[in-house]
Amino acid sequence: MYRKSLVTALAALGLSAGANAQGSGQPEPCSSPPYEAFDFWLGEWTVTDLAEQPAGTNIITKEERGCLIVEHWTNTAGGTGQSYNYYDPGDKKWHQLWVSAGSVIEYSGGINQRGHMLLEGEIKYRNGTTFPFRGSWVPNDDGSVTQHFEQYNPETEEWDDWFIGTYRKS
Repeated sequence: MYRKSLVTALAALGLSAGANAQGSGQPEPCSSPPYEAFDFWLGEWTVTDLAEQPAGTNIITKEERGCLIVEHWTNTAGGTGQSYNYYDPGDKKWHQLWVSAGSVIEYSGGINQRGHMLLEGEIKYRNGTTFPFRGSWVPNDDGSVTQHFEQYNPETEEWDDWFIGTYRKS
C-alpha cells in the first residue's frame, strides 16, 4: 500500500520510484521550449566591458536535469558572485536570484519577441539600501551575448547603466 502511494506521488511530480527518468525513455522534465529559452547563455565565457577591456569570466551551466541554470562569475579583481536561474511553470516567468558579497538581486521576466531575456526586480545592497533593478541578455549573431544591467536612480528618476558587457565563448 505504501509503495503504491509513493509511486503515485512520485508520478504526480514527474519522477519514478527506483530508476530515475533519465535513460528510461521519459523526456527530461524541463526540456520543453519555455525551459530552454535561456540556453543561449550557457557556456564558459570571457566578458569585456564597453571599452573591450576584460571584466571577468563566467561559467553558466544547466543543472537539475535541465531545470536550473547556475552562474559562477569572477571579475578581474577576484570578486565573485553566483546566480540561480529557473523557469517557474506557475507564473510562467524566468526568475534569477543573484548573490555576491556586495548585493542580492531578485528579479523575474522572460523572453521578448526579439529573443532577448528581460528581467526586472530589486537589488539589495549589504548596507540595507534597495533599488529597482533590471537586466537584459541579448544573443548576438556572432554567438556572443550582450548583458546590460540598469539601476533606478530615485534622485534623477532615471535608469542608470550599472554594467554593460559582452560575453564571448572562452
